[in-house]
Amino acid sequence: MNKIQLIKVKDYEELSNVAGKIMLDVVKANPKCTLGLATGSSPIGLYKYLIKAYENGEVSFKDVKTFNLDEYCELPVTHPESYYSFMHTNLFNHIDIKEENVHIPSSVGNDLAANCAAYSKALNAATVDMQLLGIGANGHIGFNEPGTPFDSETLIVTLKDKTRQDNARFFDNDINQVPKHAITMGIKNIMNAKSVLLIASGKNKADAINKLMNGPVTEDFPASALQNHKGKVIVVADEEACSLL
Repeated sequence: MNKIQLIKVKDYEELSNVAGKIMLDVVKANPKCTLGLATGSSPIGLYKYLIKAYENGEVSFKDVKTFNLDEYCELPVTHPESYYSFMHTNLFNHIDIKEENVHIPSSVGNDLAANCAAYSKALNAATVDMQLLGIGANGHIGFNEPGTPFDSETLIVTLKDKTRQDNARFFDNDINQVPKHAITMGIKNIMNAKSVLLIASGKNKADAINKLMNGPVTEDFPASALQNHKGKVIVVADEEACSLL
């Protein structure tokens, strides 16, 4: 039985506020918590909510640790579309988090397998209190594409054409600029988090949300693994994303 909690909201603004409050409450309850963070367009409003809460003196992030889901290969960290740049531009530069508490997968160097192993080791030594996720149209979470084994840990993946097309909007709508590979937390890493917060907005996510809530558990749809999560899984989705339910 699918035990995922679904919170339906009207639009992206309400989604950002509702999901932002859920994550903010985790930090308030445990100022030394560890958060798993995501990139892409979906969490930007949530991050703005957290920044506002910090600026209003509601919360401090000085003792919070973070682990990001993924990072592109073939891009330097200084590239404006690297996830290192994204996180600093959209969150870290605006709050009091310590740089040494920020963890983002590294695609730097010649031994990416060693990078993957090191990231998984760090993740396994920590305990992620809440993992933030988006969801791809094909059901990918992180960059775990369809067919990724559920027992996978941090790995290098070849991005599907659909995923690269979806992300081309960040690269002047030129798919040739979108990296072909990424380093990502594995599904097992994601499932090890105490709780998961997944957000989805827009009609292009409606099929994925329907499959997540009503479909079978299968490696052909990576997000379906969340149906078997042992902790709390909360999905916050707007009306358009819920339109097929």
